[in-house]
Amino acid sequence: MGQNKRNLCFILLFPLMLHFISLVHCFAESLDTIFHDHALRVMSQQRRHTDELYDASLPEYLAGMKVSVVGLRSRTLWRRGANFSGFLIPPKTLPVPYVKRLLIVYHNLGNWSSSYYSLSGYTLLTPVVGFLVYDASYLSSRNLSKLELNTNGKTISIAFNSSSSAKGSNQVTKCAAFGPLGDVFLSEVSSPNVCYSRSQGHFSMVIPFERSHKMSLLWIVGFVAGLLGLILVGLVGTVAVRSLLCKRTQEMEKEADEGEFLQTYWIASSKMPRAEVMRTQPVLESKPLPIPKMSWYA
Repeated sequence: MGQNKRNLCFILLFPLMLHFISLVHCFAESLDTIFHDHALRVMSQQRRHTDELYDASLPEYLAGMKVSVVGLRSRTLWRRGANFSGFLIPPKTLPVPYVKRLLIVYHNLGNWSSSYYSLSGYTLLTPVVGFLVYDASYLSSRNLSKLELNTNGKTISIAFNSSSSAKGSNQVTKCAAFGPLGDVFLSEVSSPNVCYSRSQGHFSMVIPFERSHKMSLLWIVGFVAGLLGLILVGLVGTVAVRSLLCKRTQEMEKEADEGEFLQTYWIASSKMPRAEVMRTQPVLESKPLPIPKMSWYA
């Protein structure tokens, strides 16, 4: 019976889970599209130099986020790699599919990180940062094709701000890579403030969620106060019930006293009630009995 209930709950909740995952995916995709559009606008405003990082301006409703873009030749990426915005892409990396020119769009979500990305049981220790790679063969196109990177077995390092990651310890801090469908991949931190990946995406450092001592103390104080309140209410209720019963008993005794008065007498050491004795008085018949008539024929 319990297994059937769990299966029924899963069947009912599964569509909601898919809907939530789709919403997260839509939010992430729309945000990536905004970054793509503003980065492309920066690169197409005037002739930009390759191997130089340029900052993109974002709308006011995205204040706090940062976006930057760099244009590279594939042969430069193969020969030297790329080291921008805290991301170190190793040498001998190639775009997939292969193109001659590419754009790398870097982003930092800042204080918006927890609004777009979250992980159950963990707290974001650093802002979510990431990078996406696009085909830059035709910058006049409004939609650039997204590319993948082949690092030939090497890892891409992500260096986080030391002031943000210093709050956690290496024993509990983990690296989180957020996938495109809302999935999250956790890995150990092998170097202080540095995470590693083999592909592009969105990254952060996380720590297990722990309640602060202040919140625990407030919870304990609230629990004790509530318990004492329940005990006090119980005592007041008990006293009120006893007072009501006592008052009712007194009223009943008063009603009994105001009724028929009974005399008392003592039998040995016990006091017993006694009613007044009223004997029925005899009634004498004053009317004489009738004299029987005598018949002349008797």
